[in-house]
Amino acid sequence: MFLDEVEFTVKGGDGGDGVVSFRREKYIDKGGPDGGDGGDGGSVILRVDEGLSTLSDYRYQKFREAEKGSNGGGSNMRGRNGNDLVLRVPPGTIVYDADTGELLADLVEKDQEFVVAQGGKGGRGNARFKKSTRQVPRFAEKGLAGETRKIRLELKLLADVGLVGFPNVGKSTLISVVSEARPKIASYHFTTLTPVLGVVNLGDYSSFVMADIPGLIEGAHQGVGLGIDFLKHVERTRLLVHVLDISGIEGRDPLEDFNLINNELEQYNEELAQRLQIVALNKIDMLPDEEEIKRVSAELNKMGYETYPISAATKKGIKELIYRVAEILDELPIPETPVEEKVVIRPDFTEEKDIEIKRLDADLYEVTGRLVEETMQKTDFNNEAAVKRMLRVLQHHGLYDILKEHNLRDGDTVQIGPISFEYLE
Repeated sequence: MFLDEVEFTVKGGDGGDGVVSFRREKYIDKGGPDGGDGGDGGSVILRVDEGLSTLSDYRYQKFREAEKGSNGGGSNMRGRNGNDLVLRVPPGTIVYDADTGELLADLVEKDQEFVVAQGGKGGRGNARFKKSTRQVPRFAEKGLAGETRKIRLELKLLADVGLVGFPNVGKSTLISVVSEARPKIASYHFTTLTPVLGVVNLGDYSSFVMADIPGLIEGAHQGVGLGIDFLKHVERTRLLVHVLDISGIEGRDPLEDFNLINNELEQYNEELAQRLQIVALNKIDMLPDEEEIKRVSAELNKMGYETYPISAATKKGIKELIYRVAEILDELPIPETPVEEKVVIRPDFTEEKDIEIKRLDADLYEVTGRLVEETMQKTDFNNEAAVKRMLRVLQHHGLYDILKEHNLRDGDTVQIGPISFEYLE
């Protein structure tokens, strides 16, 4: 099954905890601290795999987490780092932050990688805190939590050639006879509900990728029919083959169809409308004579378009069309398609400060902020020595000066995470 857009949550592995440990060996009295550091948590990494063409692997499992780092050990043993979680994605995958809409990465190249959720750093063991004025540190740091992020993956097909045209003009039949692709084919509109990729082999190790884009209709740029969901897949193609039903069996004028489809392309993306096109006049086997072919070809040639009469059903004219497509592709550069950045800033977004004071009640204040949150994550609140160190770190960064600036009075309560204390000037 082809799936072009998925949302799920990723989390980097938590860092392992550092440990409190002291040397305990025979004939060694009062051994010094030897608690090792915790290992770092693994990261979640997106990696391009050219063998993939769908995001369906991520349809059902909505949470992916990398491995946690191991805790440290005695004898200065460092914990093992957690393994990274590598998620394979097809070329053409665009990564967005699902909560903010921010563009994070555009993954196109083979083996290209992007770290979408960073693993947490491991906590330091008590051996790291020994110094001349503190010979017996009885605390260690806890590991930091890994980064959590909800992401949206959007796949835009990477193809050299895109087949465009109204529903039921023969695009699926055409791609089925020139490649190994086997789309569902029937004589009703929107038979193809998902884009189909086919590799067209020309021999001598020459080939190109063709995409059968589901049929467009008038108003597609506004989402009518299958609309925008499939217009976006045309953006990365280098050449468009516009397939027209020259037989008119459905009562439509091929030239009118041609203009309507091009108008939809222009309304969606002006640059896309300027992309090189050649026209395949399909279903010539259903015409009594060549008068209609001459009429439509003459008009399109005046407009600067090459036309190729074909019958996908009988394969007449197919070879000429395919070899001409290959010639054009050899002359066309591979474009670097820019991706529109969809950046949405939350209305309440403000740059987070290291230490912030929030008044919760008349005499109750809460200490928050980036530095405070990180320091609390590292602190074992069941260890009195660790809590005292946390307060020393915050004091070093000006906590008491900031409290004074907020005009706290003697007796007010200050809350930091799960602990609270009485403020005295």
